[in-house]
Amino acid sequence: MTTPVTPVAPQLKDELDIVIPTIRNLDFLEMWRPFFQPYHLIIVQDGDPTKIIKVPDGFDYELYNRNDINRILGPKASCISFKDSACRCFGFMVSKKKYIFTIDDDCFVAKDPTGKDINALQQHIHNLLTPSTPFFFNTLYDPYREGADFVRGYPFSMREGVPTAISHGLWLNIPDYDAPTQLVKPRERNTRYVDAVLTIPKGTIFPMCGMNLGFDRELIGPAMYFGLMGDGQPIGRYDDMWAGWCAKVICDHLSLGVKTGLPYIWHSKASNPFVNLKKEYKGIYWQEDIIPFFQSVTFSKESTTVQKCYIELSKMVKEKLSKVDPYFQKLADSMVTWIEAWEELNSPAKSAPAANADAKKK
Repeated sequence: MTTPVTPVAPQLKDELDIVIPTIRNLDFLEMWRPFFQPYHLIIVQDGDPTKIIKVPDGFDYELYNRNDINRILGPKASCISFKDSACRCFGFMVSKKKYIFTIDDDCFVAKDPTGKDINALQQHIHNLLTPSTPFFFNTLYDPYREGADFVRGYPFSMREGVPTAISHGLWLNIPDYDAPTQLVKPRERNTRYVDAVLTIPKGTIFPMCGMNLGFDRELIGPAMYFGLMGDGQPIGRYDDMWAGWCAKVICDHLSLGVKTGLPYIWHSKASNPFVNLKKEYKGIYWQEDIIPFFQSVTFSKESTTVQKCYIELSKMVKEKLSKVDPYFQKLADSMVTWIEAWEELNSPAKSAPAANADAKKK
């Protein structure tokens, strides 16, 4: 007599939301169906709210457009970017789950060197559920991986690591280059599959890409604000960078970890470098001041939560970066608005149905 096989529930099925910003039909989900279908999706529709976005049958999702954002946040909706993928952070705010995975709609399933489809979500979950080692570098990379460990000379007192807040994935095919690099290397493709996950050391900031990204919303969610970008703003394509710089200095202060490396996705489409240059050129110039600013950030001992750190950081942005351009004064104000909106939607008294009542659900 054979024993019936009990189906294994997908890991974190009820604890993770997948957030997708889009302006188009989500046909790309068909490729991801084996991996994404068990999970809840939050789709943030950018651009024209009257446009109908088609989602393949069988997915459990909520869809929010600009009208929904304005209705839910009221005047505070001004902190959510329009006509820019930065709008995805609204999905982070309305989620009620512990973990978030966010992906762009031009990212497809990649294959590993053996030809097997890569379950990017599963790797992000593994990264997030295992500790990070930001205070001492392990030369065998991630010591919590099967087949690896801490090398000789690694202090035993530091081998427990710290909780992982962010899992930053990479891309095969179209690299995530800035416009000048795109222009001088128009045919370059990333074909190198590096089978490694690294903890980014404390004190090191990095260029975070939002197209293949996982994070622990309870640990770092309020810092994952993608800034003011796109329509009506002097800059674009720095939304994920801004969130990454802010989140990393806060992670360092609160002793949280950030990993980068696996998983890979297949980035299918190169954006127009001339359009990108128009969006990026001020950022390319400004970042020569922005990076030293973040490298010098120190928080007070009173900043014991992500929210307190973020409000303190907004004051530093206003004081130091407003000298670079008045835009940063506006950005600093929107950082405060973001935290106010986050706390409104995520206070214990706020029920999930109230926040999400009128979203288009399936």
